[in-house]
Amino acid sequence: MSFALVQDAGGSVTVSDAALAQIVAQAVESVEGARLRRGRRRLSLELAAGRARAELEVAVAYGRVLPEVAREVQERVASALTDMCGVAVDAVDVSVEELDR
Repeated sequence: MSFALVQDAGGSVTVSDAALAQIVAQAVESVEGARLRRGRRRLSLELAAGRARAELEVAVAYGRVLPEVAREVQERVASALTDMCGVAVDAVDVSVEELDR
């Protein structure tokens, strides 16, 4: 499946779900002490009509302030999706599921 970024008389530009997931993963991992959770369900993206909503399961390094790390993850993911894909981000929901040592 893919998401159309541009569709006009000059052609179209689409981005695959895998590419979107990589954008989100890189944004999460750019936050010190955060990473996407390993395993099956770690990331869900909904994209429609130029708008996005993301649900993430993350791991955070032990000793970090969880709300601060989660907020930074939200900000970086929203910024990456907006900057790289031109979509408005309605929400980035972050669930801390693991602590890393």
